[in-house]
Order: sequence, then structure tokens, then C-alpha cells
Amino acid sequence: MLKHDYMQVSQDQPIYSEAPLQLLLFVDGRPKSRQQVQRIRAYLKELQAEYNFELQIIDVGQQPYLAEHFKLVATPALIKIHPEPRQIIAGSNIIAQLKNWWPRWQTAVDAYLKLQEDLQEKIDDNRVSSPKSTIRSVAVSAELIKLSDEIFRLKQEKDRLQEQLQFKDRVIAMLAHDLRNPLTAAAIAIETLQSNYNIETGEFQRLKPGMAAHLLKQARSQTKIIDRMIADLLQVGRGNDTELPITPQKLEIGKLCLDVLEELRDRYIAKSQQIETDIPKDLPNVYADPERLRQVLTNLLDNAIKYTPEGGKISIAGLHRTTQKVQFSIGDTGPGIPIENRDRIFENHFRLQRDEGIDGYGIGLCLCQRIIRAHYGQIWVDSAPNNGAWFHFTLPVYPS
Repeated sequence: MLKHDYMQVSQDQPIYSEAPLQLLLFVDGRPKSRQQVQRIRAYLKELQAEYNFELQIIDVGQQPYLAEHFKLVATPALIKIHPEPRQIIAGSNIIAQLKNWWPRWQTAVDAYLKLQEDLQEKIDDNRVSSPKSTIRSVAVSAELIKLSDEIFRLKQEKDRLQEQLQFKDRVIAMLAHDLRNPLTAAAIAIETLQSNYNIETGEFQRLKPGMAAHLLKQARSQTKIIDRMIADLLQVGRGNDTELPITPQKLEIGKLCLDVLEELRDRYIAKSQQIETDIPKDLPNVYADPERLRQVLTNLLDNAIKYTPEGGKISIAGLHRTTQKVQFSIGDTGPGIPIENRDRIFENHFRLQRDEGIDGYGIGLCLCQRIIRAHYGQIWVDSAPNNGAWFHFTLPVYPS
């Protein structure tokens, strides 16, 4: 075996030698591995008097992409990268493994050199280019991995910003859609009061005091809802979150649902629709944001009234599903939701083809899904026994 000078290369030093045997020694900064690394390096230096090989010392803390390139799971590790096949030695007995593999590596080197000599005899010297150092190609591969990771990170950042912009657009559209209900209710209450108010006497004509007080209360509560929605618009415009903020508290969902029904009373009475409720008296309180949940109930009941034909029935039911969950359901006797559309119905702006001429099912259900998910609940739809639709959602039980 020919004797060659031993060569050690620092991590930043360019490599120009083309030794037939090329090794990488991966080390880390842990004090407990320092002695082991010193013994490995000392043993490799002993081999310099007899063998020609190229060694690069790599600190994984400074060049993590090289460690990723070789998929290392432990350090120190010694890697033979040339000649092929690549081989990794790691663990606490690297020197013992090296003594075992070294003769085989030298056999591989001899075979490689013999092959190079045979090729050199057959090919014109002017047409043969010097082979590139494998270590240099490894460094290039590691740099490519680094650049690829940076491109991936930038793409993720772009997707995140795009999602935030799309979310804000959706929220603005959703709130604009939901503003119509309280605006209409408040406008009707105010117009009724105004049309019956006598400026000269300061009294409401044709309105009993109780009814006038009810209308004033209705207008005031609806304006509070509108105020909350406008605050949401402002908050979404400033924030970077992709979820609606919630302020959960102890809440009696059955009572809230009846309040929403009262607000929509004129609409279902105008269509002669029946309201059937099955809300157990011992239904636990839920841990939810009252205004957000009001939005969910308003949207679901609004759709139920809209799609239930005249004289149809709307069902409302509560169920203590588990010790930690309450299920609330709203059903109708409308056309129902086709099975193939029951997942997509909650997508933003998704509309059933049959509903293109009807206002609804466009953004309200997407808003409902976001609100329920923000409460760590679920929302879904299935068929009612009378071919209508049943919308169900779950909410956490208020801890006692």
C-alpha cells in the first residue's frame, strides 16, 4: 500500500485534493463527547503515516444542514463518503468499528484506483476532467437543502399571510351578512314607535305602555349586537389571528335559544310555521360566548325559517350527550341537504345550485363552524325523518 500524507480540513477551508478515501467526522459541543472525539481524531492521525485519506471535521451545531443531509441520529459519527457505497459509523465504539472496517475500506480504495487506471488507459487524457471532490459535492447538497428549507419557509409565510387576508375578507362578508338581521329588527321597532308617537301629547298612540317598552328594549338589544359586530370588524382588521375571538362564560343555552326565537317571531308566524322544542329542564349550562352563540343560533334558525315551507315545522332539541358535552339541534321540514354536499355546506360562499336565487347558506354556516370550533365543539348536518335537515353542534359543559 502506498503511503501518503494525512490531511485534515477545517469546515470553512475549500478542498482541492482528490484522495481516493474521503471521510467526514461529525462532532458536537457536548462536554461528555469531547474525549471520545479526541480519541477518534488521535487514532485517525496515527493512520497518516500509512494511508492517504481526506478528512473534514464538521460541527453539527454550525452546519446542521449537513447532519440533515446524512440523516444522522447521533454524534460523533464517522462517514465514509468515497468510494461508494456510503457508510456511517456511530456510537460509543467508533474506533473499534473503524479497526474492523478499515481493511475493507482499503480494499475498496485499491479497487477504485485500479478502475481509474484502466479507464485512463482507454480514454484520451485531454478528454478526461479531474473528478470533483465528494466532500465538495456534499457541501453543495447541504447548501441546496438549506436553500430548499428557506424557500419552504417563505412559501409557508406567504400562505399564512394569504390565509389571514382571505379570513379577514370572509369575516367582513359574514358580519355584513349577519348585520342585516339586527338592523332589520331594530329598524322595525323604531319605525313602529315613530309611526305611533304623537309629538303634541308625548305619547304613543295605539300602543300600550307594555308594547312600547318591549319595542324600546328590542331596539336597544339589537343595537348592542350591531355594536359588537362592528367591534369584531375592527378587531379582525387589526389582528393577525385566523380565528374569531371568544369570551366564554356560564350560559343557559335553552334560554338563549328562546330569546333568539322571540326576535324571529314575526318571520315564522308570517309563514304559519310550528315551533317544537325539546329542551330538558336539567340540561347543563354550557361554557360559551353568549354573543357568538347568539350568532350561531340566529343563523341556524334563520335558515330553518327560510327553507321550511309555509305550515312546516321547526324542531329544537337539547341533549346532555356526555359528562363534558351538550348537543343542541335545530331541524326543519325543508328540502334537506344532499349527502354529497353535507361537508361542503360549511365552506365559505358554498351554495347549493337550487339555492342560487335564495339569500342564505352562503357565509352564515361557515361563520357557525368557526364559532363552534373556537369553542372546541363540532357542527354537522344530517337528514331529518321528514326529509328536512337537522343541524347539530356540541359545546363544552360549564364546569361545576
